[in-house]
Amino acid sequence: MAFPHLQQPSFLLASLKADSINKPFAQRCQDLVKVIEDFPAKELHAIFPWLVESIFGSLDGVLLGWNLRCLQGRVSPVEYSLVMEFLDPGGPMMKLVYKLQAEDYKFDFPVSYLPGPVKASIQERVLPDSPLYHNKVQFPPTGGLGLNLALNPFEYYMFFFALSLITQKPLPGALHVRTSDCAYFILVDRYLSWFLPTEGSVLPPFSSSPGGPSPSPAPRTPAMPFASYGLHHTSLLKRHISHQTSVNADPASHEIWRSETLLQVFVEMWLHHYSLEMYQKMQSPHAKESFTPTEEHVLVVRLLIKHLHAFSNSLKPEQISPSAHSHATSPLEEFKRAAIPRFVQQKLYLFLQHCFGHWPLDASFRAVLEMWLSYLQPWRYAPDKQSQSSDGQARCVSERWAPFVQENLLMYTKLFVGFLSRALRTDLVSPKNALMVFRVAKVFAQPSLAEMIQKGEQLFLEPELVIPHRQHRLFTAPTFSGSFLSSWPPAVTDTSFKVKSHVYSLEGQDCKYTPMFGPEVRTLVLRLAQLITQAKQTAKSISDQCGESTAGRPFLSWLGFYLSDTNSSYPANDLDDMGQDSVRKTDEYLEKALEYLCQMFRLSEAQLAQLTLALGTTQDENGKKQLPDCIVGEDGLILTPLGRYQIINGLRKFDIEYQGDSELQPIRSYEIASLVRFLFRLSSTINHRFAGQMAALCSRADFLGSFCRYHLMEPGLASRHLLSPVGQGRTASRARGPRLSLRFLGSYRTLLSLLLAFFVASLFCIGPLPCTLLLVLGYFLYAAAMTLLTEQGKPHQL
Repeated sequence: MAFPHLQQPSFLLASLKADSINKPFAQRCQDLVKVIEDFPAKELHAIFPWLVESIFGSLDGVLLGWNLRCLQGRVSPVEYSLVMEFLDPGGPMMKLVYKLQAEDYKFDFPVSYLPGPVKASIQERVLPDSPLYHNKVQFPPTGGLGLNLALNPFEYYMFFFALSLITQKPLPGALHVRTSDCAYFILVDRYLSWFLPTEGSVLPPFSSSPGGPSPSPAPRTPAMPFASYGLHHTSLLKRHISHQTSVNADPASHEIWRSETLLQVFVEMWLHHYSLEMYQKMQSPHAKESFTPTEEHVLVVRLLIKHLHAFSNSLKPEQISPSAHSHATSPLEEFKRAAIPRFVQQKLYLFLQHCFGHWPLDASFRAVLEMWLSYLQPWRYAPDKQSQSSDGQARCVSERWAPFVQENLLMYTKLFVGFLSRALRTDLVSPKNALMVFRVAKVFAQPSLAEMIQKGEQLFLEPELVIPHRQHRLFTAPTFSGSFLSSWPPAVTDTSFKVKSHVYSLEGQDCKYTPMFGPEVRTLVLRLAQLITQAKQTAKSISDQCGESTAGRPFLSWLGFYLSDTNSSYPANDLDDMGQDSVRKTDEYLEKALEYLCQMFRLSEAQLAQLTLALGTTQDENGKKQLPDCIVGEDGLILTPLGRYQIINGLRKFDIEYQGDSELQPIRSYEIASLVRFLFRLSSTINHRFAGQMAALCSRADFLGSFCRYHLMEPGLASRHLLSPVGQGRTASRARGPRLSLRFLGSYRTLLSLLLAFFVASLFCIGPLPCTLLLVLGYFLYAAAMTLLTEQGKPHQL
């Protein structure tokens, strides 16, 4: 693409828009690289907003852009490599960003597309607490519509990049795209590794021209000391937008301004969708959700959390020691210490609270669970992490992580209680649900972790000393101006203050804390232990029933002449799809989860045995099927609350079977209604006309009589119980005479099997009539063998 060097920006933009329609993707990327290299910032300024939108899509989701969330290397290798090279942190697009950054250009970003709490705060003319928005809010001109943020090129680019995860809806065919393989996920990982390095320092921006000086980066705004930002600045929450702080460049901040901006943008766009006030309102069952995260969203947030742990834990031992917290510490080192508690903790907590309370009760919750467990285990991402011991036991959590556990107490305790409430409402027979319970129990059962959590709860629950200068501190938001960059104070009172400040800042001053190791939570754990024991028995019962049904199927089931049991005692479950291996995994997960829970909460074998008896888990007379928990009343069985819970969750059900005439059963979904009705009328006519002859044949004592009884005789209800379990001893005695049943010919499966048999026969040059004779002959041989092997006639309901 050849552009005259003195083109006007409007003509350049028009040319690029035309090329985006007419030229292939590879050629467009090459042209963009040439434009970025050849044109000055003054002309590139006009195309930058259009280029960003054409890559990441429009904020309203109408324009799809390059569809980074569905682009995979194994599906579209050429486009994938071009995109990754163009958008790489060291690629042409970032060169364009730095080129415009050097000229101090600003771009308007509409406030209406910001997360809910931020948008509401700005619209109310209240400055948000995040420094990301300070000195950026622009009032609309006379007659203008809406508020805007004046962003520098790097901020503008990152705002669009982060929001594209939320605003862009995936295509219908992209439902099975693996998130970790898509271009967007890998770009997030590259940006985090580049701007939040675990080794070395952040690489400087590129020069705007070969041999020229590097562009001067925009400093953080407002320019207050780096260590002075607290978790929550009360003054900022009350600060009017008209009182925004002026910019005063801080030379020390130049080193990390891009790192801090990237982290704040990711956290604000991905996590800041719920405020404390909004979370409290969402506790109402009638509250309407303002934002619903997707599984892909959660997976990207987990990637951010894992990298932040590695970033924060990359400090050298001498930098972590108390003597290292001096004024000589570099801004990057300070940023590593402050990144998680300052920018991430509160917003992630509210995000997780919402997910725990509103996510569907299905296996997709695994993504949320793993994100939570990743945050709880920073030691997994430390450079000095150790593998498990040789005997397979989990390693002990080092005492150096005690401050992290204490300053994130609610992440461990409150969310654990939230998980318990979810686990008590899920079907633990499912292997995926059993795996989630196992994962949580295994993490919390790590040696020394439970003791650290208990110590944190003791520090929070200890009475506050009545000291004037301490009393007012509990009711102010905590800051890190001094204490964060200094060593952890050894005094228990200071540690207690930090724990209380953490809890009050996340839950409010009037929060009611429920101790994780208190009697209320222990009761929930005991209920979960009951359900685990019951789920293990239910899984075994399903396994036994599936084994019996498979072994008891006749030979003709392989040819399709066998109907599935419509009176199965258990509802559909993913165990049916995965087989015996799934049952083994479920039992293994639940067994280990129960073991870990017993370790954490010191449950004895006697308590577990007592709980098993209290649940009524003794098996009934057949040793397998168990009725829901109920009591016998005057009018029959009455379900208890536990019994209703068991039925709702599919853990147990009454053994209800069809007790009427098998010929008069309701037409099933696998049957052709008109054909079933015709076959019933035909068989009824035959039975009515030849009833005497069939009775005479069945009364014979020779082989012909046995053969006819095998096909025509159906026992009455002598072997069938009545519906109510109370009257299991009473049975019906009404019997029916011999009759012919042709209903099996109305099944889709039967007809499909016959057509398949004729098709296979045609491949061997066997016509329809010989094929029919072979099928009839084969069946008669099978029926004769079954007649000889059975001592009594059996009903043959095909």
